[in-house]
Amino acid sequence: MNMQEAADRADAMLDATLNAVVPEVQWAHHTWTSGSCTVTRRRKVTTILSGQRRGAFLGVIERFWKKSGYEITGVNQDREMPAVFAKTSDGFQLALSIGYKGQAVFKIDTPCVEEADVAEPTSQPNGPAYPLGQIPTPNVHSDFWSATTPAPTPSA
Repeated sequence: MNMQEAADRADAMLDATLNAVVPEVQWAHHTWTSGSCTVTRRRKVTTILSGQRRGAFLGVIERFWKKSGYEITGVNQDREMPAVFAKTSDGFQLALSIGYKGQAVFKIDTPCVEEADVAEPTSQPNGPAYPLGQIPTPNVHSDFWSATTPAPTPSA
């Protein structure tokens, strides 16, 4: 696998992860980087995730990653800035962290692979395509994710 193929795989994992969120959240591509043999892809969620719904959001992602065969390697249960971390069997490292003003940030680091040029992500965000570095703090309201009541417990 080369760096472009690894970046494509990371993008596909991010697409699948965000598509698993129901109701959907709006997201935008965040900065991405490449090193001598690795690539990091990032996406920011622009939907407002209320403090009462952040745990549910992280739970959706954690369950999806487990279902996808990823190993959960850590969970930060901080009340203000929680996070969940996972890895794939072939060395991709995934992270979802809640940061400033409740903004969810997804990050995938690829394993070291064969050096190659890496293109911009081709996935289209489901909202505005902000210039890199200019993504606003969450500003999109969701009747579910922005609600200030605790999320209902999923039925078995």
